[in-house]
Amino acid sequence: MEPGLSSIVIPERTRWRPPDHPRLAQPLLRVAAVGARVRPLDRQRSTPLGSFTIELYLDQTPITAGNFIKLAKSGFYDGLHFHRIIKNFMIQFGCPHSRDPKSQRAGTGGPPHGNIQDEHTSRISNERGTLSMANTGRPNSGGSQFFINTVHNPYLDWFTPGASKHPVFGRITSGMETISALEATATDGSDRPITPARVNKVTVSD
Repeated sequence: MEPGLSSIVIPERTRWRPPDHPRLAQPLLRVAAVGARVRPLDRQRSTPLGSFTIELYLDQTPITAGNFIKLAKSGFYDGLHFHRIIKNFMIQFGCPHSRDPKSQRAGTGGPPHGNIQDEHTSRISNERGTLSMANTGRPNSGGSQFFINTVHNPYLDWFTPGASKHPVFGRITSGMETISALEATATDGSDRPITPARVNKVTVSD
């Protein structure tokens, strides 16, 4: 049995609020039972690392957050693995090729409906714990992949000088210790986790 994040629960709507605002009564996205594989004797089992909760900025980034919800409802993210982890930078998820954690194509794929429009509208910085849209560096090249910042990466903001333009569309509201555990996962020379970490199921709550 592979390790995994056993479930993600996503209520459909929430209003954006500044990072220091009191937490919403219901989280927008909940990830539970992050796991790492161990091999006791002759069998494999999943060892939970924790859980975390995410709020999406649906009012501020309706295209990006709405795309995420659409993919989650379709089951697109079910069974995918975190495919790129760089300590003191970020952890990345959402490539369909990562269903096979050893695939050399992991990190190159996108959703079946294609890319979405860049949403350079809200000046929310790539602070620690925020979700940001991954892209190829070209305009309108984001699709299903996103990353969670593990430190403040202001040079990734779309509104700062430089080539990197990554709009923030959500943030972790609880469970950063789980993100830190994932960040500490050993990786190979391509920043791929040596021990796979899979999202087993994503569910959307109305």
